[in-house]
Amino acid sequence: MVRVAAIQMTSGTQPGPNLDRLEALAITAAERGATYLLTPEVSIVFAENREGLRAVAGSWEGNPAIARLTQLARRLSVSLHLGSLAVALPDGRFANRSVLFRPDGTIAATYDKIHLFDATLPGLRHYRESETYAGGDEAVVTTEPGFNLGMTICYDVRFPALHRALAEAGAEVLSVPAAFTVPTGEAHWEVLLRARAIETGCFVIAAAQAGTHENGRSTYGHSMIIDPWGKILAQLDGDGPGIAFADLDLAAVTEARGKVPALANARRFSVSLATSSILREEVPA
Repeated sequence: MVRVAAIQMTSGTQPGPNLDRLEALAITAAERGATYLLTPEVSIVFAENREGLRAVAGSWEGNPAIARLTQLARRLSVSLHLGSLAVALPDGRFANRSVLFRPDGTIAATYDKIHLFDATLPGLRHYRESETYAGGDEAVVTTEPGFNLGMTICYDVRFPALHRALAEAGAEVLSVPAAFTVPTGEAHWEVLLRARAIETGCFVIAAAQAGTHENGRSTYGHSMIIDPWGKILAQLDGDGPGIAFADLDLAAVTEARGKVPALANARRFSVSLATSSILREEVPA
């Protein structure tokens, strides 16, 4: 059994207060026995725009947020998983980077978000994440938390091939730190998370941003932890900060994959495009 925690936040536009809130929630989670703690996407800075992000997001080397979380993980002796932070890159863009700290404070693994959210939602402004962020190109599985962890971030949840690849590489647990919009969250959040758990036979830990933020945006929340059969083990509401806890029995991964061996049964196939054989009448001009 491994006790895990999904930490839900309502991050603001400045790193200092966000780190203070993250630390308080992490301390509570550790006091309640969690040994793996996941925070949401953009935990450190939920910026209003690119200019706001440039003013506060640092480079990877010497990053003060990383230094502070190194100390926090060591002090609490937990696997502290920062869902993501923006890291300034030389080309003026940012990496949306997830960072897993070992209980001794050293960094076990990092993952840069692969899929960038470029979309237009009804009634909302255009989202063009690719204008601000550079997408990653490497999937990551790490054994450091005491289980095989496949790392993803937010919009990645819509791409089943990534999660299947992580499961085939040995992942038993999938992390999904996120900052879902309210409309997409209401429509798709739960069903996507449960689908990724069911089709891979993995636990899913999803830590989300929630509520109304300083930059005027609202996020859906509803952080949850799901077992490999698709059952929701713990779930929060969408109003603001909180912590969802669950005890993971990793034997459930083998059990679920034994019942429905979808990973083992998968086959390669080709695709052909068949044209219609229906004859259409000529319409006189």
